[in-house]
Amino acid sequence: MNIQLLNNKKVAIIGAGPVGLTMAKLLQLNDADVSVYERDKDPQARIWGGTLDLHKNSGQEAMKKAGLLQTYYDLALPMGTNFADEKGNILSTRKPTPENRFDNPEINRNALRKMLLGSLMSGTVVWNRKLTELEEQNGKWVLGFESTPGANADFVIIANGGMSKARNFVSDSKVEETGTFIIQGEIHQPETNCPEFFQLCNASRLMTAHQGNLFVANPFNNGALSYGIIFKKPGDWSNGKGLDFQNTDSVIAFLLNRFSNWSEHYKKLIRATTFFVGLPIRKFPLNKPWKNNRPLPITLIGDTAHLMPPFAGQGVNIGLMDALILSGNLTSGKFKTIQSAIDDYEQSMFVLAKEAQSESSKNEIKMLNPDFSFQQLINASER
Repeated sequence: MNIQLLNNKKVAIIGAGPVGLTMAKLLQLNDADVSVYERDKDPQARIWGGTLDLHKNSGQEAMKKAGLLQTYYDLALPMGTNFADEKGNILSTRKPTPENRFDNPEINRNALRKMLLGSLMSGTVVWNRKLTELEEQNGKWVLGFESTPGANADFVIIANGGMSKARNFVSDSKVEETGTFIIQGEIHQPETNCPEFFQLCNASRLMTAHQGNLFVANPFNNGALSYGIIFKKPGDWSNGKGLDFQNTDSVIAFLLNRFSNWSEHYKKLIRATTFFVGLPIRKFPLNKPWKNNRPLPITLIGDTAHLMPPFAGQGVNIGLMDALILSGNLTSGKFKTIQSAIDDYEQSMFVLAKEAQSESSKNEIKMLNPDFSFQQLINASER
């Protein structure tokens, strides 16, 4: 094991998401002293949201290096995709094959966290730690947390999500909204609570695009059917007139009006939903260099480094590549200082993440065009 850069060094990772935990695992494989500080109260805190798919040539490479690829395959579900129109007609179906079933199988976010937590040394993750302060004192990073004791570290890796405040230590750039909005819903026991739509999915993801509305559903998300409805944010919402997501009935009414000419399959699904979350789509741009006057080693990985729209399925995968590249730089013996290992990682990450952000933004523009439909893609692929 070659970790001379980290010998007698304490590494602090802020955030116990997939990328932060994978980073911790890769460092522990090389005997590094690492702690992960997470704002969630305990490991049972439920992570809300759609499933994740780790790609064969990116996210899965990090799992392979971590010794967790087979465990991921055991937990993940290879899924096909049904492309449908707004009337509930299936336009095309793509089923997984024996050759591609492990290219990007879907895994529930909570199952992925549990898998990663189970691979770490006991006590690696310190729960109920919301970072409030970070400053340099006497050659160490001093971390302050809300209502709990602080900690010291020699090297800080910030991985606490797209809306991280701590990233200001590394970059002056600000998160930008893309103008797109997503409403997410979830229905437990969908075979009982929305049987027609569950049957329409037919054990596959279902995707529909119609008049600027993009609809994506997954019937198998840890016992629930989760879905997202994505559209350009109405102009008057900029004046504070957006939806009240505490008022489920008002969200249902808004969506039923928006889906007025869609089939009952979709409308029954919306009516059966008892809880919604609404989020503007955001991006953390990489259009200018990060700070080069950092007092001690510190860097960003995952969404904290390159938050991007979800229209290419690249966010978590590029984040896992961050962990793979940075951990390799720190433990390979190739670099003479932690800072030179960080510099090389950041150069590589900028290239990968910019490309992924560009792809995602192009897809966002294309899929939310009122004239776009999946039938166009199907016709093009059949030519």
